[in-house]
Amino acid sequence: MTSAANPDPQPAPLWQPDSDRIAAARITRFQAWAAERYGAPAEGGYPALHRWSVAELDTFWQAVAAWFDIRFSSPYEAVLADRTMPGAQWFPGATLNYAEHALRAAEDPARAGEPALLHVDEMHEPVETGWAELRRQVGSLAAELRAIGVRPGDRVSGYLPNVPQAVTAFLASAAVGAVWTSCAPDFGARSVLDRFQQVEPVVLFTVDGYRYGGKEHDRGDVVAELRRELPTLRAVVHVPLLGTPAPEGTLEWSALTAGETEPVFEQVPFDHPLWVLYSSGTTGLPKAIVQSQGGILLEHFKQIGLHCDLGPEDRFFWYTSTGWMMWNFLVSGLLTGTTVILYDGSPGHPHTGAQWGVAERTGATLFGTSAAYVMACRKAEVHPGRDFDLSRIKGVATTGSPLPPDGFRWLHDEVREDLWIASVSGGTDVCSCFAGAVPTLPVHIGELQAPCLGTDLQAWDAQGRPVIGEVGELVVTNPMPSMPTRFWNDPDGSRYRDSYFEMFPGVWRHGDWITLTDHGSVIIHGRSDSTLNRQGVRMGSADIYEVVERLPEIRESLVIGLEEPGGGYWMPLFVHLAEGAVLDDALRTKIKLAIREQLSPRHVPDEIIEAPGVPHTLTGKRIEVPVKRLLQGAALDKAVNPGSVDNLDLLRFYEDIARKRG
Repeated sequence: MTSAANPDPQPAPLWQPDSDRIAAARITRFQAWAAERYGAPAEGGYPALHRWSVAELDTFWQAVAAWFDIRFSSPYEAVLADRTMPGAQWFPGATLNYAEHALRAAEDPARAGEPALLHVDEMHEPVETGWAELRRQVGSLAAELRAIGVRPGDRVSGYLPNVPQAVTAFLASAAVGAVWTSCAPDFGARSVLDRFQQVEPVVLFTVDGYRYGGKEHDRGDVVAELRRELPTLRAVVHVPLLGTPAPEGTLEWSALTAGETEPVFEQVPFDHPLWVLYSSGTTGLPKAIVQSQGGILLEHFKQIGLHCDLGPEDRFFWYTSTGWMMWNFLVSGLLTGTTVILYDGSPGHPHTGAQWGVAERTGATLFGTSAAYVMACRKAEVHPGRDFDLSRIKGVATTGSPLPPDGFRWLHDEVREDLWIASVSGGTDVCSCFAGAVPTLPVHIGELQAPCLGTDLQAWDAQGRPVIGEVGELVVTNPMPSMPTRFWNDPDGSRYRDSYFEMFPGVWRHGDWITLTDHGSVIIHGRSDSTLNRQGVRMGSADIYEVVERLPEIRESLVIGLEEPGGGYWMPLFVHLAEGAVLDDALRTKIKLAIREQLSPRHVPDEIIEAPGVPHTLTGKRIEVPVKRLLQGAALDKAVNPGSVDNLDLLRFYEDIARKRG
């Protein structure tokens, strides 16, 4: 690891925006405007703007609100009345409505017929929903929700895939001042109930089933169980995705959205809850994370309008499901008048390159996906730039896990050389990014471009001291508007404090290892709560995955570090082999040699074990901590919440390993 005192020469960037692109970027125009009106630095580009945004936090967010013309129906008394974390008070006195802003483009007669949503599934070509039509549906549904008795603060739930009906239901809920919460229909009943029972919804929107991987999946039995186990429901709305009639006692979607009622947007306080998101819940009940209408509105305007550089002429695609925060982020593309692309189906059907085909058919300008998908395309030798017309794409963004260096190179070589690659990192906890996309900065291989505006992102050592060029804990030392207002059912706030503020009181500690480089970029090394720590040296699991999964014989891997009684340390590497590969001595040697040469001898595992697969959360993230607990001897029901895992049987393999070790 390079130290700040003796840095290596800065490597040449993989991509550099030209002067025209920098001049045209919305963030450049914002900086010039904020310099005139709010004292932002006119020179020095993004680094100067970022320094100002964290040094003058109140002024920066006031400028964001003005630049994006936030409609405060009653004025705010201050921007940030209390900076204490947790508990920061943003824009007290202000009232507004998120849905009003999301549908604002429909007020422009010239745009009324243009697409707000483009829906694609595995079977059909894109289907448009125009701005005026979306606004009409939201107005009709919001009126029906009020007629059912839904009031501000009531919870409205969706068991829906990534379809236009989910967007309409969410926006209608927000218009009423209700609190939205959703799960994808591939979640089983127990996983959904672990989430929805915490918040006691009064309305449930649900499908009869969904299509994935070329097959139809009926969810009638699951929906029946949800109805039985959610006693607070006043109404269930049936969305017939597979064409089945509405079950007895449910309301029909088409009837609720047929009206011509002008939408009424409930004006709510800035900190009024917008939605509840959920943590993965791998070791207990998922945390029910509450974020505010105003906080999300400002944070997403900043992210989508400045960092993602999206506006009315753009089309925004991100592969996601309604069970992942990226769905909420994607829908916020409507705030900037951007056409949002909803894809409902498998990311790799009928072939691995299918997402690139979606981008071609929809004319996507920003293509969002997971790092895992990029690496799967690389392994499958997909050639997007050769096989698809991706001429409209100006940037590819990835999240979910760090994008390995080979992923950067592959995107550059196989999509387009003049491609803005934005690896971003944030969390469900803030429904936003701490670091990532900046359209005016160069891209370096394996690095996130920079910390985001208004985010005082730092790397701290164990003593709470900032470090540059060294691995440290990801901390944020000032409040962000989208930080949770609270957790549901956490009356004294203790669970919230314990989650983020226990290690460094008053400072958000996220649980990631990062390095801030001396040229201002950010490197993510993986989760710090599953840290590899050999001989006092901390290592990120992501670095090992990047090397191991570059080998064609390895489909996926999982590395765990265990402190043993007596001071020993055992670091096994589990590998899920590609079809036809055999874990013999030659492959073990090849793996160890690759790790030793590309990382260090310290990174070489003590043992390499073939596994039938790598377990993931329901949103596709590798599960490290529960496996570590199993290997330490914990019982399966104590180590993991079964409803949070994509394949519980895989965990029994790791439980057996622990039993055999004795």
